[in-house]
Amino acid sequence: MNTATKVKLSVMMFLEFFIWGAWCVTLGTYLGQTLEFTGGQIGNAFLTMAIASVISPIFVGMVADKFFPAEKLMAVLHLVGAVLMYSASIVTTPGVFFWVLLGYTLCYMPTLALCNTIAFNQMKDSEKEFPLIRAIGTSGWIVVGLLIGYGLKSTFKDIEASKIPLLIAAGSSLVMGIYSFFLPNTPPQGKGKKVTLGDIFGIEAWGLLKDGYFLVFVIASLFVSATTSFYINFANPFFNDMALPYPAALMTSGQISEFLFTALLGFFFATIGVKWMLSLGMLSWGLRYILMMSGGGPAYSVWILAIIIHGICYGFFFTAGQVYVGKVAPKSIQASAQGLIALITFGLGQGLGSILSGRIVQHYTKELTLFVDGENIGESIIQNITSWPEVWMVPAVVSIVAGVLFAIFFKEKPMMEEEDAEPVEEAQEAVPEALEA
Repeated sequence: MNTATKVKLSVMMFLEFFIWGAWCVTLGTYLGQTLEFTGGQIGNAFLTMAIASVISPIFVGMVADKFFPAEKLMAVLHLVGAVLMYSASIVTTPGVFFWVLLGYTLCYMPTLALCNTIAFNQMKDSEKEFPLIRAIGTSGWIVVGLLIGYGLKSTFKDIEASKIPLLIAAGSSLVMGIYSFFLPNTPPQGKGKKVTLGDIFGIEAWGLLKDGYFLVFVIASLFVSATTSFYINFANPFFNDMALPYPAALMTSGQISEFLFTALLGFFFATIGVKWMLSLGMLSWGLRYILMMSGGGPAYSVWILAIIIHGICYGFFFTAGQVYVGKVAPKSIQASAQGLIALITFGLGQGLGSILSGRIVQHYTKELTLFVDGENIGESIIQNITSWPEVWMVPAVVSIVAGVLFAIFFKEKPMMEEEDAEPVEEAQEAVPEALEA
């Protein structure tokens, strides 16, 4: 891969995660503090990402693998997404906000798999080439986090509880949409082939589940990704509630850690292998929640440590998993395979997690009546108080159990060669003729 292509892919990853980091981190704080949504309503808002992740593999598997170049499809999705994100910034009611954000996530979530497809299509050795380019994407999340959490604080005091992050996301989506037209051409690998209903639903990619060890990977990923929703949805509200200084800015230290670990993934693949990388990634989510249960400690050091281990949490779980899938799946179904793992992690897993996390936060949140002293004695203020240790206990237990069981039952097998089409042929044979269009 030449230098020009590396630069184009790096900018693509930077913008992709700049957009996501702009609105995702502070959304829970904005909805809870400013729009006064309940825990359940906040969970429903984040559920839109999961719903979109369930639908996007069908869409990507049908369109990107069979009909249109991936970069053109991504351009259109980001341009439409820019309009929808701007619309979300002016909506204030829970019901309408849910549907507008769902429209946006239906546009954004497929682009995660498309970015990977475009990148892998240009690479000869994904284990060596992909980690550094993916790390550049993490730097996009870092930059926008520092911009919102620290850089703009002097101008917009309560920026984390405002709609400004949503406007930043809308503007950067517009830029990404235009830029995508100039990315390397990534033609559909299955163009010209007969399209069946099985193709639309990515049955070939689901055929990978016939490998028992891949199935173990998918099941463990489902449960651990459910626990990640607790942090994604409620970490920023938690740190604001606990008066952690500059929470959005400090949370970017997690992405700095992620950048370093992602850039070194090639080294870890070569030394400890994918099994122990994935195992450590899963277990690290449990450790994170235990640290968040423990209290801030001196100068909030325990919570900052919980943020910093994000490099292992994300790099060893999500990114290593994407590389693993990219090596296992034949090139003809790369987009569908990446869509499958996105469905399992960002879709079904985080969807379940969004529902549970919202309900659990709401369950452990009580209304307390505080009486005012001094001149206004006799007046009272109703304040919502959340018992956070009980909240974090749930994902801690689930992720630790899933990580231990994965380490016991998963075995790393030699990656599939390009010419080895047997798993694909078996999957095709498994598709009933009735599914053919």
